[in-house]
Amino acid sequence: MTPAHSPLRAVNDFVVKFANVNGSGSASANELFAKAILRMGVPISPRNIFPSNIQGLPTWYEVRVCERGWLGRRGGVDLMVAMNPQTWDADVAEIEPGGYLFHDSSKPLPRSRFRDDITAIGVPLTEICNTHYSDPRQRQLFKNIMYVGALSALLDIDTAVIEALIGEQYRSKPKLLAPNVEALHLGRDWAREHLPHPIGLRVQAADAVGERIFVDGNDAAALGCVYGGATVCAWYPITPSSSLAEGFQKYCQKYRVDADGRARYAIIQAEDEIASIGMVVGAGWNGARAFTTTSGPGVSLMNEFIGLAYFAEIPVTILNVQRGGPSTGMPTRTQQSDVLACAHASHGDTKHVLLFPEDPRECFDFAAAALDLADRLQTPVFVMSDLDIGMNQRLCAPFEWDDARGHDRGKVMTAEQLDSGREFARYKDVDGDGIPWRTWPGTHPDKGAYFTRGTSRNPQAQYSERGADYVYNMQRLLQKFDTAKALVPQPVQAQSDVPARYGAIFYGSTSPAMEEAMEQLRGAGVALDTLRVRAYPFPDSVRDFIDAHAQVFVVEQNRDAQLRLLLIDAFGTDPARLVAVLHYDGTPITARFISGAIQAHARPRARQEDVA
Repeated sequence: MTPAHSPLRAVNDFVVKFANVNGSGSASANELFAKAILRMGVPISPRNIFPSNIQGLPTWYEVRVCERGWLGRRGGVDLMVAMNPQTWDADVAEIEPGGYLFHDSSKPLPRSRFRDDITAIGVPLTEICNTHYSDPRQRQLFKNIMYVGALSALLDIDTAVIEALIGEQYRSKPKLLAPNVEALHLGRDWAREHLPHPIGLRVQAADAVGERIFVDGNDAAALGCVYGGATVCAWYPITPSSSLAEGFQKYCQKYRVDADGRARYAIIQAEDEIASIGMVVGAGWNGARAFTTTSGPGVSLMNEFIGLAYFAEIPVTILNVQRGGPSTGMPTRTQQSDVLACAHASHGDTKHVLLFPEDPRECFDFAAAALDLADRLQTPVFVMSDLDIGMNQRLCAPFEWDDARGHDRGKVMTAEQLDSGREFARYKDVDGDGIPWRTWPGTHPDKGAYFTRGTSRNPQAQYSERGADYVYNMQRLLQKFDTAKALVPQPVQAQSDVPARYGAIFYGSTSPAMEEAMEQLRGAGVALDTLRVRAYPFPDSVRDFIDAHAQVFVVEQNRDAQLRLLLIDAFGTDPARLVAVLHYDGTPITARFISGAIQAHARPRARQEDVA
């Protein structure tokens, strides 16, 4: 079909999207395609878009190919691999003018099902499979590998790279190696014989990946927990965090087993989220480094135990891989939707420490840091990842760890210190930072014991409902929260080349799109300083950034501008100075969206000032 628009032409800079049926076995083939491009030295950022059922519903896999290294979701599709008749019309509509539609042409479709401004590329995949295979399951699975082969010819992808990846994938199942390579070449050979190749979109070997690694955030956080000294994980399965606990188990089996085979860890799949957080609180009270991993609905169920850990001052680490809410919401879509729920989790007056990783590298770093902070501050600490970071593989800097680094256990009084005559008052601030000293059970036969309770008490941990004792304790908890400002990861600031009237604050998985949006805004003549917030409580430098700009855009992926509300609460900032830029349809935010929203606000203001 000849398109009305000139076909798109690009080398190492385009978006391919696969439209499949969930449960069809397409995931491994699509990942094979993405990794082949990565092995050719070209950066990619793939994203799974999948339903919350087991099989039968539509699923998509989007791969952004970008030699310049932009890792955020771009928006738009240059090549659609349409393998699902259910979503055909919507998939075709998503293609950029001049783009390409790859489809199974075994069954002819009327011209009305296509578009005049795109190039349709038909390969009779089903027909080829039926000719070569008799087993129905083989026909389905090898059809996936076959379209990867056809795409390798159309996009000029090195076949040897794909063959090497297949060899790695089936190293433990050598009988499957030859049939998969055969299916790959069936698709490639048909495309080379019957279709013009390569098309306008091409992959060219480059050296743009460097030393970066390719990993998902859940796996990275799991390894961070191991390096951070966690020995106890209690959890209950929930999308999109389950693979984090599974990753922790995998790494513990490798790194937490003595020479005699004894496991030096405990992983418990509890009966529900309430039980899991209860186990973690108990382990933290007993001196173990413990964590749970969950998502928004799990945090809701954990609230009472979170409040107990906050008020009784017990170290707890909670890794929240956020998804769309409220209620069941969109279990397999991403959002930054739990910021307020976690900042003030439980009833009464509570304020919790939140860490906002931007990529898998920071998931590793912040998981380990959270375990230190929980011990140092004797309080729950949340690592606020999300589905986009947690379940999608992404290029990031290699993990680093200083073997000389110790685990910060905070203020734990030893038996020797107790014998020296030092006063021990469990809930007394003796250092002016709001953090009291504690002991672990069994530290001393007759000193340093105390009763842990969730009710009000005096500094000596004795039950008390005296107003003065309660106020002292609550004010001390605020002082401890203020102390945390200097301990949490500090913000990262980037300044415009010219003085900027506007600033932008963002956090977490918004980061790659924001970095690209900055370049788009510079091209549009909008000067913008940015600040990536990495933790709550906000250090004073965040207030200084806001005060230095006439208006500040707060870019986040939720409906209610949750981080903006925390900023207003923390600094008493005039709400009119903080402009919300909100994206919450469940897909990762794009640079196009950010730059468009900021330009729409900034340009009218600039025109008004020119007139004045």
